[in-house]
Amino acid sequence: MRIAFVGCGFVADYYINTLSEYKQLELAGVTDKNPERTTKFSKYYGVRAYDSLEDLLEDDSVDIVLNLTNPRSHYTVSKACLEAGKHVYSEKPLGMTNEEAKELVAIATSKDLQISSAPCNVLGETAQTLWKALRENVVGKVRLVYAEMDDAMVHQMPYKQWLSKSGTQWPHKDEFEVGCTLEHAGYYLTWLTTFFGPAATVTAFSSCLIPDKVNDVVLDPPNQPDFSVACIKFASGVVARLTCSIVAPHDHSLKIIGDQGILSIKDCWYYDDPVYIQRMLRIRRKVFLNPWKQKYPLVRKSPKLQSGGAQRMDFCRGVVEMAESISQKRPNRLSRDFSLHNNELVNAITSSLETGSAYQLTTSFEPISPMDWAR
Repeated sequence: MRIAFVGCGFVADYYINTLSEYKQLELAGVTDKNPERTTKFSKYYGVRAYDSLEDLLEDDSVDIVLNLTNPRSHYTVSKACLEAGKHVYSEKPLGMTNEEAKELVAIATSKDLQISSAPCNVLGETAQTLWKALRENVVGKVRLVYAEMDDAMVHQMPYKQWLSKSGTQWPHKDEFEVGCTLEHAGYYLTWLTTFFGPAATVTAFSSCLIPDKVNDVVLDPPNQPDFSVACIKFASGVVARLTCSIVAPHDHSLKIIGDQGILSIKDCWYYDDPVYIQRMLRIRRKVFLNPWKQKYPLVRKSPKLQSGGAQRMDFCRGVVEMAESISQKRPNRLSRDFSLHNNELVNAITSSLETGSAYQLTTSFEPISPMDWAR
């Protein structure tokens, strides 16, 4: 299936560097609103450069468009692609508002097209292994989940030196303006909704703890939350606490607490991160958590990706899932409704700075099936 990139910024390198794992995908070309960035990226990787988005959309051979633009451009770019008859795989978020996301899903549905939103790490080996352990009831009935997405004080790091493989600088202005919750909450929200089904309510708090992060640009808005914490009640009865920040020390851990023990991992960004079990022990009249962790075997080995940070994630796996679901005429695991529901969740957490009350979810989705190799 032929795909094309819209947006040749920092994240585009992550996608193209994992594309070689999938021979069923062919990159038709790339484009960016900045012609210099288009030329630089296309020359570096030796791929076709479209003169504009309109030029790309006129190419009838392109099946799927990857929307890798700035988050605030996702809606307009995705809408143009859908209206041109293209399937869309969008970087997160699907839309900056629920209204934008709902309109995109409505257009896709009316045209019998697919639209999905990153992240796709729920299709990774660690997530699928955790899900298998849950289906096997290895820790008994799940009561509570603690999920952490803290990335330390990013504004104090040498982020101006962070360059993609093709030489594009990390877009710190956009990142700080969009906020860590919209950028990173999805890495665990997609796991939680996959494992436990649609959320019913979310009660959250968010705050901008460090308003003066930068001195080289003016942030708009200047006070996007850099910390959020959400308590999510799922229709299945499970409760989860999710924390996001670019203030607290780096912590990407997950704990799933059941009646008979705890399932845990250290980092959801690593597709081959080990899954551990700690079981409850009863000694006489007391119950203890076994201090010794046991490894639960991964369902399979993950492909060997570049080491270090986000590059250990297989960014193209969600695109492959879309392509295969189209060719096999089966439901996409990262379906329109699934992406919309998670988009509503993350927006509810982000906007809690203004609402300050429990939010009732209005969207839902059909149950998701595990990857074939993780059943």
